[in-house]
This record gives sequence, structure tokens and C-alpha cells, in this order.
Amino acid sequence: MYKELRVNVVVPAFNEEALILGVLNGMPDFIDQIIVIDDCSTDNTNELVTEALAKDSRIRLLTHSKNLGLGQTLIDGYLASLETDAEITVVMAGDDQMDPNDLPGMLDTLINGKYDYVKGNRLLHANVSSMPRYRYLGNSLLTLLTKFATGYYALMDPQCGYTAIRNNALAKIPIEKMTQGYGYNADILTMLNIQQFAVADCEVRPVYGEEKSNIKVWSYIPKIVVLLTKLFIRRLWWRHVILDFHPLIFFYAFGVSVLAFVNVPLAIRFGYIYVRVGEVPRTTAILFAVSIMAAIQSLLFAVWMDMEYGSRRREFQGLRD
Repeated sequence: MYKELRVNVVVPAFNEEALILGVLNGMPDFIDQIIVIDDCSTDNTNELVTEALAKDSRIRLLTHSKNLGLGQTLIDGYLASLETDAEITVVMAGDDQMDPNDLPGMLDTLINGKYDYVKGNRLLHANVSSMPRYRYLGNSLLTLLTKFATGYYALMDPQCGYTAIRNNALAKIPIEKMTQGYGYNADILTMLNIQQFAVADCEVRPVYGEEKSNIKVWSYIPKIVVLLTKLFIRRLWWRHVILDFHPLIFFYAFGVSVLAFVNVPLAIRFGYIYVRVGEVPRTTAILFAVSIMAAIQSLLFAVWMDMEYGSRRREFQGLRD
């Protein structure tokens, strides 16, 4: 227990025979249960965890008969944790990228700050330079896109999977419908935003060593962009139409509509006439400039209201008991 609260740790693992024992052996004594989900590993991960649980009664092993992806692995781990009497569920991957020394700080942020969900932020750490440059640049871009999708504009490093959530919040979101692959981070944040749960970042140390990423960048990028777009639309619909109507949706709709149905046709006409005649069509150019300014201004107003809504909601809602 940690500060009189029972804490479970979910450890997703896929082919982690070189690192899994280090993760399990490094678990703090205050952890009540360690739920390892082996996502049909083809190496000795399962055997090593089986040997470890014979020595540590806190370990519980769940095994997938086929590879289902990281998202489904976490879903199963979360659901297994909800079956226990724990108050908090932490996620620490089986690749040993998450320093157990950072866990007390995350739990203190969750408990003392009275948040519902806390996620690690490696970009705050002085050792962020150890993060590979391509990961840092990709993470920065995904951070920006995820802010729009999830509505948590103050959060950074959305790809960090080191998280802690209160089980009473976990039980109130449709976690079983979470994305079954990469992108689950943004999905769960969107679920939490729709239900107006309080979320915070916590500084953690970036750890990179023997682990190998399973992400194929060029196939991952278009998939995550499509997912974030869907999450953005879902959040606007549920949070600002169904549960609590807000006029910001009109600004978003107007801005996107003008860009798609006015600016694009005008740009095509502009280019066509210029190629055919060799002159700048003045009327088309003026209409294009006016419409694109109107669209950008509308979108900026929508983002501003979206951010204000989130900050006011947190202020009036107050810190949760």
C-alpha cells in the first residue's frame, strides 16, 4: 500500500525476455499486485514471468493465445485490476523504460493533487537529451496534435505510457472500447475529458537502452493522424453537443467548412486560370485571401474557447476529494 491506498501495476509484455525480470525485480515493496499480460510472446518472456511469480506472490500472469496489440493488452490489464480491491492502477511497460524511482512522485501527484489520472512527462526532465532525436521531434508533433484531439492543452509527451489512474475513474469510462493498438494514450485521455476527469503531468526520467520499439514510423504516422482526427470529432460531439452544449463547435465547423468548400475550390480556380492565362485573377485572389483569413480566425476562436472551457471547468469543478 502507498499512503493507505492499494496500488496495482499493469505490465504489458511482448518478447521482453531480456528486460522483464529487471522490471519485476525493481517493483517497489508498496505495490500490492503486479499484473503481467503476455501478448503471445514468441521468446521466453512467459517462462521467465512464471518463474518469477513462484518467488513473488504479488505477480499475476495473464497470457494471450494470439498477439492482440498493446491497446488490448492494457485493456485486459485494466479490467483485471478493476476486479481487485485496489484504489490505483499504474502502467509500467515490460521493456524497462520506466524508472520505478519515479513512481512515488507520480502517486503523490495523483493523491496530493487530487487528480484522477497522472501521466509521465519525459520532456520536463533534464536528461531529455538522452531521447533519440527522431523520437523527440515525433513526440513534439504528436504532442501538438494530441492537445487538439483530447482537449487537455496543458499536457505534454502524450506517447509516455507511464501512467497512474484512480480505479473509481477507470470504472466510469468505457475502457473496454479503447483503441487496440498504438494510440491508446490519446484514446484514454479523450474518454477522461468527456467525463471531465482531472488529469496532470508528472516529470519522469527518460530511459533508453536495450529495448526495441515495435513502431513502424511510416505506417504509424497516417494511422495516428486518422485516429486523432476521430478522437477530436468524438470529443466535440460528446462533450460540447451531447453532455454540455458550447458554441465553439460552430466556430470549428465554420472554419473547417470554409477551408474545405471555399478555399480549396478557389485555390484550384486560381491555379487553373494562372496556368491558362498567365495572370493573377484579382477577384479570385481577393476572395481567397478574405475567406482564408475568416477560416483561420474562426478556428483560432474555437481553439481559444476550447482552452478556456477546459481551464474554467477545472477551476469551478475544484479539486476532487
